[in-house]
Amino acid sequence: MKKIIIMGATGNVGSYVTKYASEFFADKGYEVIASGRRNTDVFDQFGVKFVQVDMTKPADFDRLPQQDVHAVILLAATIPSYMDDYDGGKYLNTNIMGTYNVLEYCRRVKADRVLFSQTVFDISLYAQEDPSRVLDPHLPPYFSYSGDHAMYVISKNTAIEMLKHYLAEYGLKYFVFRFPTIYEYSTFQYYYPNGVKTMRPLYRQINRAKNSEPLELWGDPNYAKDMVHVYDCAQMLCKCCLFNGKDHETYNVGTGIPVTLEQQCQAIIDVFSPKDKPSVIEYHPGKSGGGFLMDITNAKEDLGYEPVMDVHKLFEDYKYEAQFDRFKSLRGE
Repeated sequence: MKKIIIMGATGNVGSYVTKYASEFFADKGYEVIASGRRNTDVFDQFGVKFVQVDMTKPADFDRLPQQDVHAVILLAATIPSYMDDYDGGKYLNTNIMGTYNVLEYCRRVKADRVLFSQTVFDISLYAQEDPSRVLDPHLPPYFSYSGDHAMYVISKNTAIEMLKHYLAEYGLKYFVFRFPTIYEYSTFQYYYPNGVKTMRPLYRQINRAKNSEPLELWGDPNYAKDMVHVYDCAQMLCKCCLFNGKDHETYNVGTGIPVTLEQQCQAIIDVFSPKDKPSVIEYHPGKSGGGFLMDITNAKEDLGYEPVMDVHKLFEDYKYEAQFDRFKSLRGE
């Protein structure tokens, strides 16, 4: 049986992608195998085998299957959101040398393809200059060389150059997926902008809505961004594993449906606020920013991708997953 290996399965996005993939490939003749640095039995509930692998350690790859590998979905990475003490070398070690180790594994076992994830920050300055611009997946890099994201972007862009080499030299297909913020419920409600532990604004809004407190909306209420649920992201990745039309491509992960700040706030109120005492929106003038609009035309045409999670379904899933907290053991405090 051909195998789909998900590296980074223990991460926020990876855990839900693994859950989705276990259902997507159940009747298609593929075995899903999860891997990550932390040992866990959390994927037993989906009937998915887990193999502990640190992508920075070449010897760890001997634990993975050595034949019948069809695709490696590479979600493992060092990212700015979870770096509480800045160290640019961690990006180089994981995102460059770790990717090299993955590519060497793919070469040795004669894998058909690798699916590579990066964030939208490699083209973020286009959106900064024009927040209404819909970002084409084939835009050349345009990013800031200063700030806490610079070394991350540089490391990911370098990794993509290696993907090109492995296609030219060894015929290893590669597909790059550019992520904006991917939305999924997590027990851990914090991130680390510039190394400072901070509650994510979205969870702050949800918590206020639960307590019938006003939701503060700063900036233009009509400012819009793409809000992508993790299952739509997973749909795109899984469909790409079966796609045979190209040997490489770059896809934006998105919905193609702009969500305004006002719509986001109202959806949070609709889903989380008590019906007898719903929160209200408090409007505050100011500059809006921080979101992206993604062109997903080629993902629809190539992969047959169709997003199914609108903003209300997205938050309904947050509420649903919070009841089970199925990945709590993977999340730090």
